[in-house]
Amino acid sequence: MNRIKQLRLARNLSLDDLAAAMGGIVTKQALSKYELGISTPSAPVLNQLAQALKVKAMELWSAPTYDVKFLGYRKKVTLSPRWQESFEASLSRKLEERLTLQEYCYGNVPLDLPVHSYEIDTEAEAETAAEELRKRWNLGVDPVADLTAILEDHLVHVLEMDGPDNFDGISALVHDSNGKPRAAAVVSRTGCPGERQRLNLAHELGHVVLKPSKKVDEEKAAFRFGAAFLAPRACIQREVGLQRTKIRLEELLILKRRFGISIQALLMRLHDLGTIGESQYRWWFMFLGKMKWRRVEPEQLPAEKATWLKQTVHRCIAEGFITAEQGGTLLGEKLSPDAGPGMLRRRAFLKLPIEERRRILGAQADKLQKHYEEEDDGWKAIESDDLNDN
Repeated sequence: MNRIKQLRLARNLSLDDLAAAMGGIVTKQALSKYELGISTPSAPVLNQLAQALKVKAMELWSAPTYDVKFLGYRKKVTLSPRWQESFEASLSRKLEERLTLQEYCYGNVPLDLPVHSYEIDTEAEAETAAEELRKRWNLGVDPVADLTAILEDHLVHVLEMDGPDNFDGISALVHDSNGKPRAAAVVSRTGCPGERQRLNLAHELGHVVLKPSKKVDEEKAAFRFGAAFLAPRACIQREVGLQRTKIRLEELLILKRRFGISIQALLMRLHDLGTIGESQYRWWFMFLGKMKWRRVEPEQLPAEKATWLKQTVHRCIAEGFITAEQGGTLLGEKLSPDAGPGMLRRRAFLKLPIEERRRILGAQADKLQKHYEEEDDGWKAIESDDLNDN
C-alpha cells in the first residue's frame, strides 16, 4: 500500500477530508494521483500534506518496512469495507512503529511462537495444542493470572482498538523484507470486560499457532484453544470434578474469578470436557438468557492493561534511540524532556515548603563557609601576592 494512502486511512480520512485538512491547496483528484504514484507533490504541498497527516515529510516517501498479514475476521461478522481498510492501515502503522522500537531494544531477536505449527483435524486437537504451547512457555497447569503480560513477554503485541459492537478482535503476523515472521499481534475491542478480553486474546492466539485442516471449523477450534489455554483441563477437572450432575451459580462465579473467563465460556468448557451433560448445559444457557446475562454478566472483571509499549518507549528515550517528543507521539501524550539526577533533585527541592527550603539552603551555606575557611595547602597556595598579573 502506498505510504500516503496508508497514513490517510490510518487517520480514517477520506480524500475529501484530507484535502480539507490541507486548506484546499490541492484537490482530492491530485491527492489520488499522489497515492497512485502518477504525480509527485511539490515541496510546499508535501509539507502541508505531512502536517495534515501529523508526520514528518520524509515519512511520506519511506516504504513500509514490514509486511503485516491479517489472519481474518470472525466468520458471519459483517464489517464495512471502509472500516476494515482504515482499521488495517491504522494497525499496520502501529505495528511498524512497535517493530522499530523492538529492534532498538532487542535487535533481531527470534519470535518465540510456533506460527501455524499445530496441525489439527478435529476441534478437540486444539486442546492438545494449547497444552503444548503452555508447556513450551513453562506455564504449568495453573490458571493464567495475567495473559497480557505473558503474551508481551513473548513479543506478541497486545492492542486494544475501537470498533463496532460486532467486532471482537483480530490477529496479525508481521514479516520482515525476507518473509521471516518478526512479531505477532492480537487485538481486542476497546471497552470489553476482562473476562471477554482475555478469551478474545487467547482465541486470536489460537489463529496464530493453529493450522486446521479444511474439515475443521477455524472459529470453534480457536475458541477451544483459547479456553484450554486459560482454563487447562487438568486444573479445571481438579477443581470442578470429572463429572457433575449439578453446579451452582455461586460456584460458577468463583470459577469465573479463578480462571478469568466468562460464565458462558466456563459452561462451554465444562461441556466440551464432559464434566456437565447436554441437558444441564442447555438449562444453564436458557437461564442466562432469562436473566439477560448473555451480553452483560454479573461480576464483570477489569480488563488487563498492556505495558510493553509504554515501558519500551521510555527505555528508548533513556537510551537515546528516540526523543521525548517522538515518544510522546507514539504514546499519544506529551512527555517532558529527559531530566538528569540534578534536575530531578531541583524539582523535588522546589516542591518543599519555603521554610524547609530556607533551612536546607542555610545548612548548605554554613557547610560552604566552613569549607572555604579551612587552611589546607591547596587554599594557602592561592594568595593574592602570588598571582601574576603579567
